[in-house]
Amino acid sequence: MVQKKKQLTEPAKVDASASPKRRGRPRAYEPDVALGKALDLFRKGGFAATSLDDLSSATGMNRPSLYGAFGDKRELYIKSYQRYRDDARAATAEIFRAEMPIRKRLARIYAIALDIYLSGDAGPRGCFTVMTATSEAIADPDIRAMVLDALVGLDRAFAICFQRAKESGELPPSADPAVLGQLASATVHTIAIRSRAGVSRMELELIVNGAIDVMVGDK
Repeated sequence: MVQKKKQLTEPAKVDASASPKRRGRPRAYEPDVALGKALDLFRKGGFAATSLDDLSSATGMNRPSLYGAFGDKRELYIKSYQRYRDDARAATAEIFRAEMPIRKRLARIYAIALDIYLSGDAGPRGCFTVMTATSEAIADPDIRAMVLDALVGLDRAFAICFQRAKESGELPPSADPAVLGQLASATVHTIAIRSRAGVSRMELELIVNGAIDVMVGDK
């Protein structure tokens, strides 16, 4: 009986020039851009009225991707609020630090605030802290702590400005920088609310100018 010889097969050739396969799927989104889109939605509608479907549509990310990148809806809200605070501080930091007369400093700070509050494709969005975060602060201690930190931080930043103005002789010796700082912050809050309600920039600027006159004197 003759045995058939087994045919030997050649080993598959490997193309050494072929690039190795990439593992995993590359991200189809930019986290910073996606966070900005989420921020826009939360500023417009607040936490409760903004659904995960809304966030998914705006960011172009499905729910698993959103969870993987930012955590749940609450975490995304907190990160959006922090982003808002960081952007607002960056927009005014140089003006708070620079050397300039107190009246000019206040006018420039309020002008930037109005630019922020009156922005929005669908209409003025106001301030994240005043218009939406304060509502969530009632039941969420972490958000409440962020809101208090934002309010106190703005009071102190203004108070430092008034203290410097007092030391330079722009304000009388009887001026109380801490109280003036709170009044300056309160003016920020009122123009935020009124801007969201649709009050015109011209009217808001009249409020700002009147508040500055009260705080530093009508000169």
